[in-house]
Amino acid sequence: MSKLYAPLTVVDLFCGAGGMSLGFRRAGFEIIHAVDHWKPAVDSYRANVGDHVTEAEIHQDCQLPPSAVLVGGPPCQGFSSAGRRSIDDKRNSLVTVFARLIAQYRPTAFVFENVEGFLTGVNGKFIFQLLEPVIEAGYRVHLRKVNAANYGVPQHRKRVIAVGGLGWEPSFPKPTHAAFGAPGAQLGNGYRATPAPTIAEALSVLPPLSGGSAIGIADHVVTPLTGDDLRRAEMLQPGQRMRDLPEELWHESYRRRAFRRVMDGTPTEKRGGAPAGLRRLCGDEPSKAITGGALRDFLHPTEHRILTIRECAVLQTFPLDFQFFGKQSEKIQLIGNAVPPVLAEAIAMSLRDDLQRANVSDDGPGALLSFIPTLSTGMSPILEDVTRRVNARFRKALTNTRQKLLWD
Repeated sequence: MSKLYAPLTVVDLFCGAGGMSLGFRRAGFEIIHAVDHWKPAVDSYRANVGDHVTEAEIHQDCQLPPSAVLVGGPPCQGFSSAGRRSIDDKRNSLVTVFARLIAQYRPTAFVFENVEGFLTGVNGKFIFQLLEPVIEAGYRVHLRKVNAANYGVPQHRKRVIAVGGLGWEPSFPKPTHAAFGAPGAQLGNGYRATPAPTIAEALSVLPPLSGGSAIGIADHVVTPLTGDDLRRAEMLQPGQRMRDLPEELWHESYRRRAFRRVMDGTPTEKRGGAPAGLRRLCGDEPSKAITGGALRDFLHPTEHRILTIRECAVLQTFPLDFQFFGKQSEKIQLIGNAVPPVLAEAIAMSLRDDLQRANVSDDGPGALLSFIPTLSTGMSPILEDVTRRVNARFRKALTNTRQKLLWD
């Protein structure tokens, strides 16, 4: 039998501002240790979640306290579609570090979160960096792509989630909401009466801005648009983006990329075609994904201005009194990188129920219980190839017909 620690204790690696920890704490877990190397993240975490956070680099020789659950999302900039990709980015190797720390410390369960580009970066290399060490150590793992809107987050935020149990089979958190308002959003919804919250519903908790700010609400401040920026805002209707503007109003960066050919899976500056650029959000739908570029990319649904930092935090489901530290550019990066607390809570609630009834043993072999890399009915060529290779490498570990059907 495996060594059992206090059943609801958590160590959070690459903790950022604390979105994952906050969600797990809401679900009844005790966060006993957290680590991040970025000072604005550590300061924000300490002010909102607790003093158990350490500012340090995360590496293979990290000393961690024993815990029932290890959670984390290694920095994703090396393979994020939101920025320039680099196959040589040293942050990519942190996936391996995270997996090896799991194998070394052998928590009862682990949770991994990352961007959807994790699946195809360097032809799927990072999937194997995560799965091989933990499955060899005896973990039984689900690895799936999800839309945060399906868990009650007011934005279409596609992320990769892995949940693993040491010698036992965890369940994967079931969606609680129906996604809508984006191409393919309804796929996989099934029958669920509750639609995902809209932008208007989410932002209704905030007071209106007066003179560019709101009294008593930190970071709910905006600088009025002027010149061409104001002209763009006045012309864009809900759902419209840069390409819907006259070409003379296109941003120069958008113009340079507007006719660039999309090359799926190419991790160079050639990756991607024209970006969406500036767009006006639709108040009656969930938001587009909040990233570090949200303050330049997203116009308020009804007002001629960009979103505020606080509005972005609300769309990420942070509470109104959550404090972010650092410069404005650092605050929006913290928010854009975060795991939405509501998504983290849904994952934690499912795992809590599993831990309370699990028959834990580390005597059995590890396995990939399910692999669902897309929410769509089709795949890009590179994703098809990655899926074929994951299938070939791990399918032999599957143990029953129900699980095998997930591959077919």
